[in-house]
Amino acid sequence: MEINNDILEVCRFFGIEGDLSEIQIMRDGHINTTFVVFFVENGELRKYLVQGINTHVFKKPDKLMDNIVGVTTFLREKIKENGGDPDRETLTFLPAKDGKYFYYHKDKCWRVYHYIDSSYTINIIKKPSVFENAGRSFGLFQKNLSGYPMESLYEIIKDFHNTPKRLENLKASIAADVKGRVAEVKDEIEFSLAREKEAKVALKLYRDGLIPLRVTHNDTKLNNILFDRKTNESICVIDLDTIMPGFSLYDFGDAIRFGANTAAEDEKDLSKVQISLTLFESFTRGFLSACATALTRAEVKHLAFSSMLMTFECGVRFLTDYLDGDVYFKIAYPDHNLVRARNQFKLVYEIEQHLDEMNEIVDRIYKEAINS
Repeated sequence: MEINNDILEVCRFFGIEGDLSEIQIMRDGHINTTFVVFFVENGELRKYLVQGINTHVFKKPDKLMDNIVGVTTFLREKIKENGGDPDRETLTFLPAKDGKYFYYHKDKCWRVYHYIDSSYTINIIKKPSVFENAGRSFGLFQKNLSGYPMESLYEIIKDFHNTPKRLENLKASIAADVKGRVAEVKDEIEFSLAREKEAKVALKLYRDGLIPLRVTHNDTKLNNILFDRKTNESICVIDLDTIMPGFSLYDFGDAIRFGANTAAEDEKDLSKVQISLTLFESFTRGFLSACATALTRAEVKHLAFSSMLMTFECGVRFLTDYLDGDVYFKIAYPDHNLVRARNQFKLVYEIEQHLDEMNEIVDRIYKEAINS
């Protein structure tokens, strides 16, 4: 098969020797194309992930890989210092023969990294301890990278979590009304514009010197954590393509938005959409157990708020795309993005109603973490 020959040629350019024995395609990802490739060398089986980078999304693979290799190299040293296993606790990318960490073959951009064996991912939270584990991994990710040289980090997607900018985009879409949909979403528009002040909070904290720029993952979903098959403990943060300069609030808030919603992101029955305080507490406990001492007091104070902020931003993006004619997010039916927007706005409302409780949870866990 041609794809087998192409992948073999890519592997050889990345210095992989031995006999190619098997190729499996991974179907979980929605952006890049990923294969698990098996080689036998001197009687030993070795596994690699060979990935075609989607250059329509990531237009500068050189900058993308500079970010990823810089961060993973930094993490390896931190993990060694802490007595861990860098081959399992972070990703290891292979340089190509020209010294670069990407390679163009037949107009497609490829990269290769080691497969972490005896590991698995989770898509559904079946018990709070799983979410606590995920929180610990993302918290450790923040702590270990707290000393990273931020000036070397490239902004892969400009204004990705610039909430005021997302709101300005919504205003522009309202004015243009290219699909004639504005009249049917007056309530959603009013909900969005009423929270303009809240949308500016994170950037104001940064400009006032109260929170720093940090290395942020920007896609802190549960399935971007690898779990160990033997211990069932979280071991490694994966899917590093959206690593950029940002705020710790982004990663914490988006994890809660995704993981502590009692309903699916596109649930139409809004009575099912609530914030699970149990799951919020679990993730917070894991997160702060790992990085409480690395965060500023302002960061800690705004963790619960960040859950609302990131949920609000996501809802605004869904609403904007609905008004624009569904040009960004994939949809399964005509009003899919509107359903998503309403879902996220209901979760915003639920978080607002429980914000005092959530702040109390954060404060209690933070005090436990720094005094332990």
